[in-house]
Amino acid sequence: MKKAILIVCLSILVCAACGKKTGETTVMDNPFFSEFATPFGVPPFDLIKPEHYMPAFERGMAEQKKEVGAITSNAAPPTFANTVEALERSGALLNKVAGVFNNMTSSNTNEELQKIDKELAPKLAQHGDDIAMNAALFARVKAVYDQKDRLALSTEEARLLEETYKDFVRGGAGLPPDKQARLRQVNEELSVLAVQFGENILKENNAFELVIDNEADLAGLPPAVTAGAADAAKERGKPGKWVFTLHKPSLIPFLQYSEKRELREKMFKAYIHRGANGNELDNTALASKEAALRVERAGLLGYKTHADYVLEKNMAKTPQAVYDFLGKLWKPALVRAKAEAADMQALIGKEGRDFKLEPWDWWYYAEKVKKAKYDLDDNALRPYFQLENVRDGAFMVANKLYGITFTERADIPKYHDDVRVFEVKDADGSHLAVLYVDYYPRASKQGGAWMNNIREQSIRDGKDIRPVISNNGNFSKPTAGEPALISYEEALTLFHEFGHALHGILTRCKYESLSGTGVPRDFVELCSQIMENWAADPEVLKMYAKHYKTGEPIPDALLERMQKSRFFNQGFETVEYLAASFLDMDWHTRTEAKELDTVKFDAEAMVRIGLIPEIVSRYLSPYFTHIFSGGYSAGYYSYIWAAVLDSDAFQAFKETSLFDRATAESFRMNILERGGTEDPMVLYKRFRGREPKIEPLLKKRGLD
Repeated sequence: MKKAILIVCLSILVCAACGKKTGETTVMDNPFFSEFATPFGVPPFDLIKPEHYMPAFERGMAEQKKEVGAITSNAAPPTFANTVEALERSGALLNKVAGVFNNMTSSNTNEELQKIDKELAPKLAQHGDDIAMNAALFARVKAVYDQKDRLALSTEEARLLEETYKDFVRGGAGLPPDKQARLRQVNEELSVLAVQFGENILKENNAFELVIDNEADLAGLPPAVTAGAADAAKERGKPGKWVFTLHKPSLIPFLQYSEKRELREKMFKAYIHRGANGNELDNTALASKEAALRVERAGLLGYKTHADYVLEKNMAKTPQAVYDFLGKLWKPALVRAKAEAADMQALIGKEGRDFKLEPWDWWYYAEKVKKAKYDLDDNALRPYFQLENVRDGAFMVANKLYGITFTERADIPKYHDDVRVFEVKDADGSHLAVLYVDYYPRASKQGGAWMNNIREQSIRDGKDIRPVISNNGNFSKPTAGEPALISYEEALTLFHEFGHALHGILTRCKYESLSGTGVPRDFVELCSQIMENWAADPEVLKMYAKHYKTGEPIPDALLERMQKSRFFNQGFETVEYLAASFLDMDWHTRTEAKELDTVKFDAEAMVRIGLIPEIVSRYLSPYFTHIFSGGYSAGYYSYIWAAVLDSDAFQAFKETSLFDRATAESFRMNILERGGTEDPMVLYKRFRGREPKIEPLLKKRGLD
């Protein structure tokens, strides 16, 4: 079943007046209504205007409705081809416009697109439910499913049949009419809430600015950071001042280096209070409402909790399995975090200061402790991480592993001047994909980093339709006179998202809904996180981490200090992440569809796990976009679950060599190319020869 529709990306789908004029544009001028006359059929971003989306979505829905009608009215007995495969192939125009629209709303949105998104959300839910609850369609799918053991299906066909049938059941196809009616209402309301939640956070991120007009208040900040703040001030019409924002490239260095404790507190509190300021952008009620509606939906569908509903399709399978897994990591991580806090408190005392370490002090004193223990700080590393070199380093690793190449193309339309576009070719020179990279923050862009499938890979009528992928980040921008010098952590993030891109680029599946990243949530992060291992390996660092002025590779002495400090702050990083994972699970293991005080709920959740007051959960509910406007509800644990997989998988390379082609070919064939065509543990065991072990992860984080 179409993952863009019935697995219900709750923010895509629309209805408008097909055939009517929209502004000054008629449907005849709509680029979506014909083949894209561009290299590799990529979107003509230079021609697509906001007014094109509504008519294109409406026609896409109408076409899919006709395609579904043709399936249900077919007089021939239900078969895999005339029912399941026909449904999978339906909605081509809808997927085409949705892939472009979703990329724009996340990467380069505006008021027009946000308005459309709000109008689309409930109509998406309605259209998806019309298919999911179509009794005649479900009857045909069930008829095929009931004879699955007698059908000569390929592995991928059998997986598509299994997933399609499950999606109908999970979509409410078997419910009585009254419960179906309520489920429709719940789905529509959830879709609207998710869009509003994300939009509120985008506006909160853009609204805050710390304006400094006294140069003394810049004490401790490196020149590159102050230069970036000066550029930001100019962009905002405040020349001669310095502006700091909640975007990570501005926020994190400020917390690391600013000697002005009261300003660090102001920045930190602005960040953690996003969505909870009691204004028109407040998300506290939205989060609680979403959680309550998810409880209700799970109950309607016969599940004990929303987590049970979600995890049924994940590797973890049950909420208890997730809690048990998180608990194994929590205890050693908390012990390490307490020791780290004690080191910082001791340093505060040595400085002759008399205050208790607070969360807004952590980044600042962590940097000081790291400098004292390892003679290493983030500022010393940045000159070796010029963004273009890091990007080329990721390309180089992919080339050494899989033989693929990346060639920049100037003839492919872009949706923003910051974007760079590359054609990806296989070792034999054949075309694999088009990759857009978009790395700088801006007001029109969501925070964080991610990968988008603008066009999914599939095989239709014997033709391999290759994917169009985008990688997005919010990394440090160039400043006056200097290129973009990013932090080591940002370099790891770039490699991470590039790993997702490789999953989309290298996939070779027949069906769009199973290709690439169409896998369980707690498996998808394997392909991204394994790339971080290469990014951090000293042998690879010597290849891409080069001084932006001299071109000299990062020196051995600095690499040695990096290696010695590799366990530094791992208690903090693991604890703040696990705290958010527990919070996610606590929201989604509730059994009562009742709205709660969100701030109080968060506080009580942190007390239950014993989070120390010096650390704040990586996400608090009012700005926890992963679970309230993204696809990670009851799934934020996935990153650490997949960390077990990636640590164990990387060991296969360490046991041979970093770029062992046989091991790489096995990983490509059994993991990257196969998408969701088989059970993920089956795929993993085919690559590794056994199930993953947790010990490599504990060792990597110094928690063993």
